[in-house]
Amino acid sequence: MGEQQWLRRSILQLMPHGNFTLLYRIWTRKVMKTSDTVTDFQTFKSGDERNGERSHRGSAGSGAMRMHGPEGEEERRESPGLPQSPIRLPQPPSVEGRARAGRRETSMQARKKYVFLSACACCWLLLVYWGGIQVRLLRLLGRLRADDIRLWPEWVDQDLLLGYANLEELQADAWAGESPQQRRQGWSGIYKDGRCRMETCFDFSRCRGRDGFRVYVYPPEKGDRISESYRKILASITESRYHTSDPHEACLFVLGIDTLDRDQLSAQYVPNVDERIRNYPLWNDGRNHLIFNLYSGTWPNYTEDLGFRVGQAMLAKASLNVEHFRPGFDISIPLFSKDHPQKGGERGWLERNTVPPRRKYLLMFKGKRYLTGIGSDTRNALHHIHNGKDIVSLTTCRHGKDWEKHKDGRCDHDNLEYERYDYQELLHNSTFCLVPRGRRLGSFRFLESLQAACIPVLLSNGWELPFSDVIQWNQAVIEGDERLLLQVPTTVRALSDERILALRQRTQMLWDAYLSSVDKIVLTTLEIIKDRVFSYVSRNKLMWNALPGGLLVLPEYSTHLAHFPFYYLSQGISPGQEFTAVIHAVSPLVSQSQPIMRLLQVLSKSKFCSQIIILWNSEKPPPAKSKWPPMPVPLTVMDGRKKTTSRFLPHVAIETEAVLNLDEDTALLTSEVNFAFTVWRSFPERIVGYPPRSHFWDPVKQVWGYTSKWTNEYSIVLTGAAFYHRYYHHLFSQYLPPSLRALVDHTSNCEDILMNFLVSSVTHLPPIKVAQRKQHKEPPSPQQGVKNGAWSNPEHFTQRQECVNAFAAWFGYMPLVNSQLRLDPVLFKDQVSILRKKYKDMERS
Repeated sequence: MGEQQWLRRSILQLMPHGNFTLLYRIWTRKVMKTSDTVTDFQTFKSGDERNGERSHRGSAGSGAMRMHGPEGEEERRESPGLPQSPIRLPQPPSVEGRARAGRRETSMQARKKYVFLSACACCWLLLVYWGGIQVRLLRLLGRLRADDIRLWPEWVDQDLLLGYANLEELQADAWAGESPQQRRQGWSGIYKDGRCRMETCFDFSRCRGRDGFRVYVYPPEKGDRISESYRKILASITESRYHTSDPHEACLFVLGIDTLDRDQLSAQYVPNVDERIRNYPLWNDGRNHLIFNLYSGTWPNYTEDLGFRVGQAMLAKASLNVEHFRPGFDISIPLFSKDHPQKGGERGWLERNTVPPRRKYLLMFKGKRYLTGIGSDTRNALHHIHNGKDIVSLTTCRHGKDWEKHKDGRCDHDNLEYERYDYQELLHNSTFCLVPRGRRLGSFRFLESLQAACIPVLLSNGWELPFSDVIQWNQAVIEGDERLLLQVPTTVRALSDERILALRQRTQMLWDAYLSSVDKIVLTTLEIIKDRVFSYVSRNKLMWNALPGGLLVLPEYSTHLAHFPFYYLSQGISPGQEFTAVIHAVSPLVSQSQPIMRLLQVLSKSKFCSQIIILWNSEKPPPAKSKWPPMPVPLTVMDGRKKTTSRFLPHVAIETEAVLNLDEDTALLTSEVNFAFTVWRSFPERIVGYPPRSHFWDPVKQVWGYTSKWTNEYSIVLTGAAFYHRYYHHLFSQYLPPSLRALVDHTSNCEDILMNFLVSSVTHLPPIKVAQRKQHKEPPSPQQGVKNGAWSNPEHFTQRQECVNAFAAWFGYMPLVNSQLRLDPVLFKDQVSILRKKYKDMERS
């Protein structure tokens, strides 16, 4: 037997005698001769034996237990607990026996381990097997329950109901039992390419030709009904610089079918859209197509179902849900009414920084309340925050044909309170405006609040805000949570006056730049798509979210902020210290004493003049280079192509930021030029010049008027002698429509007025008039020939008046701003010594 078994047997034979300590001593002295054996014995002692041994060793009077030799032997013999008969202990096993026993024990332990692992594996297989069956059974039972037909009550007027809907349609109430997963599956069935991106669902090769970004509008079919809103959208596209009438040149396609209102209960609903668009030869499953939509779905659930398969087409859609929005592909647009203006639009109501920025009412809402259906939860709770003092939250259930049948106990009281306040008065006198969701996520109140500089507080969970790809809405609106309505008053009260003023200013910037007209909404949509197509030449976020806005910052000119006059101040940049003089020449050079020769000498003496460019627009060819006087600065003569607008073309030869545009007969002094340039460097985004003009409104004729009378008020500075930034050359030729430039070339008139319209529409600021000599007059000398004939023509003034009205009609509003500011040099006309003045020549006769 093994050594361990032998030790256990010895212990069992001695245990009945009860003295474990004596057993240990006898065993240690008589039997175990080596330390190894003692160690093995101690290893197999039980816990009780070890505890007993420690207690005997630790006792104070245990000298007999610690004795060795004969005294100890005698004491142990006298102990009553010792057995009287001799004790025979088994002999320890041999070395070979111990080895065999160890191998058997190791084999037994391995066998137990294998049995345990096998049992675990079997249990796991049984669990998976039976669990899978249960899951399949649950799915089968769920499917059977879903297939059960819900029994409807027996309607008394069942015969009448059949005339409106079939019994199967009533029983198939998809909205009542529709889960979110089912709604997503239904959406993916209509928008099959839900994961479309520009890289996967757009053909860039159509946009890389000679024509670049061009938009083609399918011609509407005969008899098509087109709503007023969609007509405005199509008109904005066809009048834009991107429109083409050749589909083979197009990069983007827009449907001629009205898809704005896809509510089947609406009179504007167009049926069979799916069949009609598939007949378009260039449809190609919607690739490179843009679809506009304002209303989707119908009562009662108002889903985002458009009623036809969109495919790979991009959506420009209002009330777009973040779950269905395809980032970098779709575009969320604002919901606007049919009365939204085509062009221009009204300016924002915040004309100046009002101090303090808080108005009479802190928070306001006035609108419909839905008793049932989607959107009712939010609007039914709005009365909880109404206090009638600084928070006015009014709702009415008086809307719809049968509202009285469904009104609740609050309706009568709410309707009376609703009539006490005027909506426009609340808009003008409220700091914050609640914009809760309606039946759909978007609301008309969003645009109304932005225009009124009433900071929108949005309560529309899941709404993808308009143009969210480029606009930073956190700088203009407060986004709340429909479920946390009662926290809204506390949140808006905590905002500082500085934050409120910044939010209100940003609402005006966004309204004026992108939302005030249908034209701006459509152009913003097209510009966003264009930036995606040509991503290597696109605007950055600052260009979209800072004045004057992304529509007036053309990336074809540059993508660097330092190249635009609008960002000098914010970027800490100063304009260049040199200018380029551009002279518009229409008279043949016949004498060295002509005004243009004197003008060249004046410009060449200016320390700021970098180069002089002469645009030759005379009927006769330009003179030889030897005919021009020697100049200390480069002189370039360019062909003006006999067009009046050529003076504002983006000529490559212009290397400086500042441009001084001059007529050939302009009479100026070098000191006047230097002073005007110094003023321009402080106002690089505006026109700075000399001869002023004005516009006015004629209430009798209901037209705009134009006058050249010298008064204290002006709105135009003629570009016959004016400084401006060279970027306006690019904007003049690329942003303005060809029709306006053609009008200028046809009449050989009004180009200076058009440039003033353009710059004022960008800056919303008037030009700046600088001081000039008293004898500086506009009518040129009789030697001018062609130019003199134009000014002496009686139709000249009439044409300019017509131009003002034509330009105002295209812009959609009057961008010119009146001013009474005139900048003079220090000590100008003061009664001090002329030697103390920097610009002495300006006061000499």
